[in-house]
Amino acid sequence: MSRALLRSVLELRAPSQRLFASPVSSIASPVAPIASRALSTIPQPPAAKHPKNAANPSENQARPIALKKSHPSSPPTPIEDSVRNLLPFLAAQPGHYITVHVHGFPYLVREGDQVRLPFRMPGVQPGDVLRLNRASVLGSRDYTMKGAPHIDESVFECRATVLGTESEPLRIKIKKKRRTRRTRTATSKHRYTILRISELTINTPEDIEGQ
Repeated sequence: MSRALLRSVLELRAPSQRLFASPVSSIASPVAPIASRALSTIPQPPAAKHPKNAANPSENQARPIALKKSHPSSPPTPIEDSVRNLLPFLAAQPGHYITVHVHGFPYLVREGDQVRLPFRMPGVQPGDVLRLNRASVLGSRDYTMKGAPHIDESVFECRATVLGTESEPLRIKIKKKRRTRRTRTATSKHRYTILRISELTINTPEDIEGQ
């Protein structure tokens, strides 16, 4: 009895599978070639370029896999004996500037400028003339000389006149710890030295050789 029921069930399932399988195959077969023909006949438009964009000279060249060098061409060679050749042009131009170092502090100054040092320079009096012989940059409008780290002192002469000293108002600060009634008072009064750049000249190669 059970075998007869199983056979009847299998016979009922087989026609249903054939019934649903044939329409799907008949519908899917004609659609695929139509879609392929439609995609092949549609022309692809070229990539639009902005009219202001410049032409790429290496568009048709092969791109290397390796990273590009930041400086593919060799840097320009320095001018031979540039100090001797360009120092007269630097000395001839007006409006020289210099970066002088006073006790480790750099100051970018010109002739006639005033400098207030953030300390009191010991052993100087108003009216004294000081020669500042340590500089890292010396230049004009078109030329600049840089030292490594400082420029030779025979190339320039920079003198400063001491105008005097200044002092700030007395500062009082009260120091106190938490949960204590004891207080401590600290006072400070900084003093400064005022300089005026009185002379700034650049020597020529002939003057340096004469020294």
